Amino acid sequence: MAAAELRPVFVTGASGLIGTRLIDGLTRDGHRVVGLTRRATGRARGDVEWVEGDITRAGAWTDAVSGCAAVVHLAGESVASGRWTEARKLRMRASRIEAAQRIVEAVRAASEPPGVLVSASASGYYGARGDEPLREDSAPGSDFLARLCVDWEAASLAARDAGVRVAVLRFGVVLSRKGGALARMWPLFRAGLGGPLGPGDRYFPWIHESDAVGLIRAALHPAAALWQGPINAVAPESVTMARFARALGAAAHRPALLPVPLWLLDLVLGEAATGLVAGQRVVPERAAQLGYAFAFPTLAGALEDLADL
Repeated sequence: MAAAELRPVFVTGASGLIGTRLIDGLTRDGHRVVGLTRRATGRARGDVEWVEGDITRAGAWTDAVSGCAAVVHLAGESVASGRWTEARKLRMRASRIEAAQRIVEAVRAASEPPGVLVSASASGYYGARGDEPLREDSAPGSDFLARLCVDWEAASLAARDAGVRVAVLRFGVVLSRKGGALARMWPLFRAGLGGPLGPGDRYFPWIHESDAVGLIRAALHPAAALWQGPINAVAPESVTMARFARALGAAAHRPALLPVPLWLLDLVLGEAATGLVAGQRVVPERAAQLGYAFAFPTLAGALEDLADL
């Protein structure tokens, strides 16, 4: 972005895995970042202007959206940290759908609205699909996570009515040693206790954290008029769970011989196990069409980079 256009960027989920890396890049570019948080007290980053508020409820925080160049909406309760009780499902929906609705209301009410909204979604949009290549125009699935993603995206895309460009990034599993699935799996694989989660022939959509942030930043650029609608945020190399486990074992210099059976995942996680190992062969077609160059297009390269951290 040109120096004259370096208005603030409003970020939800700013203290999360992707949000933290995104802020690093934005501040290096000279942007001021406005981060929404439930509690600003104790936030250590001096390069972020923290605004307190509950994203699922209208409040004074919405005033901070006006004057910002863009909004990046990354907040949402984790889908992979326990069983999906009915109460937790309600929180998962509220933290995505109601939050997106409040963001869109803030955009519509802004006296100086942002030019672009980049919202997270997930590859869970497609449901369990075997080895079918899934592009952005593929139909959604019908399970809970798929329906959640459909409603989440619809809520975010409503900002188009206010003349705002909206890009929805359907993230695969973000690989990072600083958090997320890989950070939890790495110690097991280093101890020689790793293996595929569920059936080894199911596809495992993934993306390196650098490319997760890279796609957001590409979509934020004011000249990126074609970066809108759904965009699959996954690496070009599709891998099965068995291949992922072998590659992770190789990166850890350990065998990966202990698969976790689906019945055990079901016993421990219940319905959440379906979302964790659904199996989706997601293809980043739009990113390729738009000319995005992945920093880590292959799993071996991604794990080699992350294993050195």
